[in-house]
Amino acid sequence: MAVLSTPKSAVELASKGRPLKEHLFRVALLSSLAIALIFLGMLLIYVLEEGWPRLSPTLWENMPSIRRPETAGIQSGIFGTLWIIGLTALMALPTGILAAVYLEEYADRTRWYNKVIELNISNLAAVPSIVYGILGLGIIARWLQFGFTVMTGAITVSLLVLPIVIISAREAIRAVPPSIREGSLALGATQWQTIWRQVLPASIPGIATGSILALSRAIGEAAPFLMLGAATLVRFNPEGVWSSFTVLPLQIYNFISQSREEFHVLAAAAIVILLAILLLMNSVAIWLRNRYQKRW
Repeated sequence: MAVLSTPKSAVELASKGRPLKEHLFRVALLSSLAIALIFLGMLLIYVLEEGWPRLSPTLWENMPSIRRPETAGIQSGIFGTLWIIGLTALMALPTGILAAVYLEEYADRTRWYNKVIELNISNLAAVPSIVYGILGLGIIARWLQFGFTVMTGAITVSLLVLPIVIISAREAIRAVPPSIREGSLALGATQWQTIWRQVLPASIPGIATGSILALSRAIGEAAPFLMLGAATLVRFNPEGVWSSFTVLPLQIYNFISQSREEFHVLAAAAIVILLAILLLMNSVAIWLRNRYQKRW
């Protein structure tokens, strides 16, 4: 029996000219990465230098003030952000994961309504956040009469991050090898038992990483809250889901818009706190991915 092999001359002809293109492409990628890191480093250094004098416990212990910037803090913004992110996680994550399970494991992709759902999810992931703010203002705040409350902000941000959660969860579920499902079904497990005991545990790293990154995006959003009329100066912490609130991006916007230099220093310190929260969440996402990731 003859063994088929590729002639050496054919391989050389196929790879001729490829090293130069690969090197150029690699140089372009590394250059883009270096430029992004340089600008990010310059931004971090500038913010740290500007806000270092105000990085003290009074920053997160005191309430904001427009009269005494030397003693003003960002406590209400921190608590408002935690309220919004907590409620967003409770609403968006279960809904997004269950939707991903349905689309990957149960949905018949030949049905027209499933095609419409998938198309709309892809389109909604690219919609600007200001559009969700307009939606929240017109429907949730006014039509449903929820007002400018924590619940309104949380529902709006949940709609913002829901497509991202669905897409990331679908990719994580899709990465589980079909042999895992086939082996479970062959042993007599039902489809839901296979999903609950085999597929979801194996896809936890990808789902957790995508969910945390989606919530990280929600923390830095300011446009939806501006449309919802969230107050930029709140001197109390939210007491419930129907309470008024503010978030860190809005407080930073309010401080920067002031003319006095002390407020700019305060805004830089608040930016450092916001970046620290984002870096902490991203670090947790990386740790979860490396801790529970499986190689198939």
